[in-house]
Amino acid sequence: MSVKTRFAPSPTGYLHVGGARTALYSWLHAKANDGQFVLRIEDTDLERSTPEAVEAIMDGMRWLELDWNEGPYFQTKRFDRYKEVIAQLVEAGDAYPCFCSRERLDELRETQMANKQKPRYDGKCRHLSADEIDLSQDHVIRFKNPQEGEVTFKDVVKGEITISNQELDDLIIARTDGSPTYNFTVVVDDRDMGITQVVRGDDHINNTPRQINIFKALGAPVPEYGHVPMILGDDGKKLSKRHGAVSVMQYRDDGYLPQAVLNYLVRLGWSHGDQEVFSVSEMIELFDINSINKAPSAFNTQKLDWLNQQYIKSLPVEEVVKHLQWHLAQAGLSLDSGPDIAELIPEFAERVQTLKDLVEVIRPYYSDFESFEEKAAKKHLRPVAKEPLETVKQKLYDLAEWAPEAIHAAINETAEQLEVGMGKVGMPLRVAATGAGMSPSLDVTLKWIGKDKTLQRIDRALDFIRQREQSA
Repeated sequence: MSVKTRFAPSPTGYLHVGGARTALYSWLHAKANDGQFVLRIEDTDLERSTPEAVEAIMDGMRWLELDWNEGPYFQTKRFDRYKEVIAQLVEAGDAYPCFCSRERLDELRETQMANKQKPRYDGKCRHLSADEIDLSQDHVIRFKNPQEGEVTFKDVVKGEITISNQELDDLIIARTDGSPTYNFTVVVDDRDMGITQVVRGDDHINNTPRQINIFKALGAPVPEYGHVPMILGDDGKKLSKRHGAVSVMQYRDDGYLPQAVLNYLVRLGWSHGDQEVFSVSEMIELFDINSINKAPSAFNTQKLDWLNQQYIKSLPVEEVVKHLQWHLAQAGLSLDSGPDIAELIPEFAERVQTLKDLVEVIRPYYSDFESFEEKAAKKHLRPVAKEPLETVKQKLYDLAEWAPEAIHAAINETAEQLEVGMGKVGMPLRVAATGAGMSPSLDVTLKWIGKDKTLQRIDRALDFIRQREQSA
């Protein structure tokens, strides 16, 4: 039987990293088995579902490049199909109308809890005769869950799970207004779409036996299930906003590459030996749905930072630039005038962990900075730096060729002429040219900035020193 998996989020907010990991595992299992991956939007919660949330989910999937073979399907467009199947279940005696009022159900629940019993529907309407049924009255439709036996299924993550049918009550499959409920629509969709494996969070384990009983009532094959543990924050508590970003697109905004996020997510619950860095093709080749860890995994932002840097260093420059474009636009930085960005990225890859960091360190090569970094200026743009800056400025001005070798020679000659160490020339010059105390070697740094801008910035630094002298 060919493999067919699905990712079925509810559009009530952004794409959470936990949902993205579930989508990734489902996607990888389909890809690894030459199968199909379905995107289904479970939007039956009409009050909470929004078009904006749908778009946020789609944006997250596209950014991660988790492409789907079918869909997106929307449950709200399948209501006629759900009504058809509900009618079939009622006709077959596997579902029935329930006329119990909200007040009666609340009272029943309170009594059961007071008696330390598990709250559950007591089946009052389960055996109503035809004469007792008046469908003009408000009612819901309940699934007639088996009262004997048990449900056993082999979870590919948790192992074999058995639940007694006596633990399950007759769940509502259609509300008073006729709208279908989650546990029912999921079964109909999974059957109609031919889903063979369902990977989802382990908060759904209690739903699984209920859904299996509906599959059986419909005479449909039951998918294989894998319930993955939740993702925890580094404090051992459920991952939430207090731990930092939880939305997939927030990681985009914070400067992470999608490849790094995917790599990090796949390792949050799965491993292959001691390997840490996986290309997408390696994930597809090596991923095994049966090897997902049973224990929850803790999110570690430092590990993600490290991974992101590995990808900035190792990806083809054009791939990094593709994802850098969004951050450049957000920062209002254009690469139209300045050096070839392909030259800068390898030089700065060891110095940055995110694309946002990268934008800031390359900024001086494409636009003027507003001010000198305070700490660097205080240390290096002092009166003692005036003579070295004036001397090196003249030597740089006299250069016939603006090349790293000639720039390096001019700096060396300045140090020799003034009989000072290279640092006494190089550090003030670096701060003058870049506004900061860190950069690649000065010869390539000045080459990228260009001759005219370099000389202008030295003048600006000299003005800064004179102003400090006057205010002293």
